Amino acid sequence: MCAAGWMLTLVLIRLIGSATSSPLITPAPPLPSHISPPSTNLLPPTSTGGRAELVATVDCNLKISPSVLVVRFGDPAKANCSNPSTGFSFLGWENIKGDPLYTMENFLVLSVDNITEWSINPICFATSDLRGPCNISLPLIVYKPPERVSIQFLNHTGPMFENHNYTLQCTVQDVAPVGKLVVTFYRGQTPLGRFRSSRIAEKTPVNETFTRIVTPHRGDNGSQYWCEAKLELGPTGPQHPPVEMSQNLPVMVLWNPEVQPTKLHMKEEKCLECEVETTQPLGGRGSTNSYRGGFISIALLAHLINGL
Repeated sequence: MCAAGWMLTLVLIRLIGSATSSPLITPAPPLPSHISPPSTNLLPPTSTGGRAELVATVDCNLKISPSVLVVRFGDPAKANCSNPSTGFSFLGWENIKGDPLYTMENFLVLSVDNITEWSINPICFATSDLRGPCNISLPLIVYKPPERVSIQFLNHTGPMFENHNYTLQCTVQDVAPVGKLVVTFYRGQTPLGRFRSSRIAEKTPVNETFTRIVTPHRGDNGSQYWCEAKLELGPTGPQHPPVEMSQNLPVMVLWNPEVQPTKLHMKEEKCLECEVETTQPLGGRGSTNSYRGGFISIALLAHLINGL
C-alpha cells in the first residue's frame, strides 16, 4: 500500500512540472477566402518616391489633324488622331456617327461618309495602363452657304433726297453657322461697313438681317447699293470661302437747285458781249456813231417842217 501510494505521488509531480515548463499552443485561424497573401513580386523602390510619382509623370499627348474640321453639310469628313507617347494600350474615337472606333495602333483615322448633324463633338481618347483614360475633342464646324441674299430700303420707296438719312437692310436666308457670317454693304465698289451676327452659339441654319444707315448726296445719283454675305471659316476651311451677293439697288437722288450759270446762259452772255463790242467798240467809236446818227435825224426832221 505504501509503495503504490508513493509511485502515484511521483507521477503527479512529473505531470505538474511539465505543464508549468511548456506553454499551451493554439493553432492560427485560416485566412478568409477573399484575402490573398501579399505578393513577393514587389516594384523596386525609385528615387521619385515610388509608384504614385511614376504615374504622375505619364502625359496624354494626343494629336489631331486637322486641328479644326470644317465640313459642308452633307459632305464626307476625315480626321486623324495619333499618340506618339508610349504606355497606352489602345486608341479610339467616340461621340461620332455609329459605334465607337478602337485600335491597338498609335494612330486612328476617323472617316464619315456624310455629315448630317449640326452639333457633333468627336472625341479621341486613349487608355494608359498606369494613368487611365485621356481624351481630346475635335472642333467641328458644319456650314451651309446662304440660300438667298437680298437688299432693300426700310419704310421707303422711290427717289431719295440729298442729306436725308435712309436705312438699308440686307437679309441673309438659311445660312449656318450664322456666327461665322460677315455682311458688307457697298455703294458701287465702295464698302460702307462690315457687320457680324451676335448669335455666335447658333449652329443650325437661320435667317439674319443687318442694317446700315446711309445719307445720299447728289454725287450718288445713279449709283447702286448692294450687300455681300461671306462665311469666314478660318484657315482650315475651304480655300475660297462661300460668298453670296444681293441684287443691285439703283439710287435716284433729288436735291434743291441752285442759281448756277448753265451752258445756254453762258452762250447768251458771250453773244451779248459780242453785240456790245460791235455797237460800242473800244476807243470811243461807238459814241461817235451815236452822235452822227442823232445829227442826221434832226436834219431830216427840220427839212420836213420846212416843206409844210
